[in-house]
Amino acid sequence: MAETVASRTASISRKTNETSVSVSVVLDGTGKSTISTGVGFFDHMLDQLSRHSLIDMEIETKGDLHVDDHHAVEDTGIAIGLAIAKALGDRRGIARYASIDLAMDETMTKAAVDLSGRPFLVWNVAFTSPKIGTFDTELVREFFQALAQNAGITLHVLNHYGANNHHIAETCFKAVARALRVATEIDPRQAGRIPSTKGTLA
Repeated sequence: MAETVASRTASISRKTNETSVSVSVVLDGTGKSTISTGVGFFDHMLDQLSRHSLIDMEIETKGDLHVDDHHAVEDTGIAIGLAIAKALGDRRGIARYASIDLAMDETMTKAAVDLSGRPFLVWNVAFTSPKIGTFDTELVREFFQALAQNAGITLHVLNHYGANNHHIAETCFKAVARALRVATEIDPRQAGRIPSTKGTLA
């Protein structure tokens, strides 16, 4: 088991003129996280992503927050996606698919994932306000676009209903987390096979 855990970890460092991001993930973790992006609400959402996926995450982002939060959020999504893809390796033995409807108070959101190696995002989430505190609600989609593209996953997120924008955003992160938890797990019935008739999820 220790060998499996060791083979399903990854670290990524990514530096541009706009941001410097370091991410480490442990897929077979317990949901522990150490997160610092300089964007309080985003840190809270990433903590939810780690906690409910059971993927341990260490994330440090330094970005041009004097401009706005966009680059920090998007580039963090890129780095997390790259780290997850690296930790998955050839995706041998994984469950691959998962879907969940997640409720939080008055809000219900569905997330469905296919760890297919083919990046695609379907986003059907509407916010009624451009801001949650000082956080731009449009950045929720930007984060998941970056995550899906760089993790090589097909991701569908659908908000069925909700009134509170904080709850809508939080259910997106929690639902994706729970779907990732199932899809990334090793399925013992796969017996180490790549779960595709193609023989590859590259």
